[in-house]
Parts: sequence; structure tokens; C-alpha cells
Amino acid sequence: MLIQFDRRDTLYLKVMLAESGKKKTWPLWEIRCTFWLMSLSNIKPRIVFQTSAGSPLGRIALAGLLKEHKGVPEKPMRTLGNYAVVYLLRGQGTFNDASGVRRKLRPGDLLMVFPEIPHWYGPNKGSLWDEFYIVFSGPLFDLWRAKGLLDPAKPVWHLEPQDYWLRRLEEIVTEEQDALQQVCSLQHVLAEAVEASNDLYEPRWLAHARNLLQTTGKALELVARELGMSYETFRKRFCAATGVSPGHYHTMKVIDKACALMIAGELTNKEIAERLDFCDEFHFSRQFKKIMGLTPTQFRLKLPHKT
Repeated sequence: MLIQFDRRDTLYLKVMLAESGKKKTWPLWEIRCTFWLMSLSNIKPRIVFQTSAGSPLGRIALAGLLKEHKGVPEKPMRTLGNYAVVYLLRGQGTFNDASGVRRKLRPGDLLMVFPEIPHWYGPNKGSLWDEFYIVFSGPLFDLWRAKGLLDPAKPVWHLEPQDYWLRRLEEIVTEEQDALQQVCSLQHVLAEAVEASNDLYEPRWLAHARNLLQTTGKALELVARELGMSYETFRKRFCAATGVSPGHYHTMKVIDKACALMIAGELTNKEIAERLDFCDEFHFSRQFKKIMGLTPTQFRLKLPHKT
């Protein structure tokens, strides 16, 4: 069955339903639509795109435009199990996660959600917001994360102008592309977003500080000295810019490396603790649980089994 409603610069909706015998099967549904006139108050779209198709590099599972949305429940925090980007179009609110990151959100902010990190986000009390989101997964994005391009300690990027970035995100799921092409399109948009957000909104001292904290084992006082600041000034400025202390950021990056090593599946917890310079496996496990909310063993049990 094919349903199509076409109205220039307003709304295009295409729904394809596939049947297996007499039973409609959700994995065969493909839903695509583009909302060109968001100001239509009587249109409150939910799902834009949904598919079960994948590729060796990953898949885009779901995308959508949510108007007058309440965000996700604050208690208990949600663990999504996939990556997601949420682009805020209207309204203001807050993002929190279990690792201690807390950021205020405003229109033009792109929020990155990570698979295993419990989190909450939503508009300010008594208000609603509009958002466009894409849910995705795959080894390509695990690699981005392992290389520091997707950073749980820096989950919010600010991207302007909104019309341009909304169109770029919509094109990923509305263009006629197969699963592999969609993943590559998302990668291209993320690369553009990383470059744009760093150039416009991150001072050089902060980028240098992040690099020192995640790639060296220098004491925090020495990092501050290399940046030409007292430690107290560095700590206050870093907290104001990122929402976490320099020490907490360093620990998060170390635990992020531990997650990547566990996903690779080649090292034991003891070997990972030694490689990442923890004093022993017990200290590693305690720090891991403090950041992730799970012990290393519990984290491994949640990983997909390799076939």
C-alpha cells in the first residue's frame, strides 16, 4: 500500500507498507517524510524515518521531528543502547548524564547521546521544545569515539544557522540512498559539524587543554602551567566551559578508552587496568563504576556477543 501527500514546500509524506502473508511486519516498514513548514500548528509529526536495514559500517535506525516535546523522563535516566543526535530547534532546557556532565541547552545545540551512558534531557519546567533526532549505531561511529571525535565529555555542539543544519540532517534520511550511503552521509555531516563547532565556539586554550588531558598523564597543575594559568583559574574556566572539572574529564577519557578496549574484546579487566595505569584492578573497577554506573563485568555482559 502506498500513501502519498504532496504539497510544495509544505509537507511530503511517503509510507510504504509491506505484508508477509496476512500479517504486517514492522521490520519491513519504511517511513520517510520531510516537513518543510514547521509552523503548521496542526501538524505534530512523530516518526520521520524507520528501518531495519543496515550495512557493515553501521545503520540509521530511526529519525524524526518532534514538536512540543517533553524530552525524555528524568527518573530513571534512560540508557538508549544506540548513538543519537538531537538538534534543538525551539525552546531551552537541560542535559544531564550519569557520568556527571550537565549542560544547558538552547536552540541550535546539537546533543550527542552515547549508547551505554544513562542520561536525561528535556525543556525547562513548564515548557516544551521542538527537536530533530537521528538514532544510529555501528563500528564506524565506535571508531570516531575511540579517536576522540565523539566525546562523552563534550556532548553538546552549537551549530548555526538552524535552517542550514536542519536541512543537512533531514537530507541524510530523505534522499534516495541505501543503508551504506546513509551512514556515509551521516559521517560527512558529523565531520562538518565537528569542524564548525570547534572553529566557532571552542577557544584554543580549551582545545589544547582537552588534548593534554586525554593524551598525556600530566598532573593537572602542570597542564594549567602549560596553558599559562594558575590551577584554580584553569579549573574554574574548564568547569564553566565543559560542565565538568579537569580531573573528572581526564577520568572520563580514560574510562572511554577502557570501554573501547572491552568492546574490542582482546584484554581482561586486569590487563586493561595495567595498560591504563590504574594501581590495580579494584581501583579500575571502582573508577569505571563511578563514571559508567556499571562494573566492568556488568558492562561486558551488555555488549552484543560476537558471532
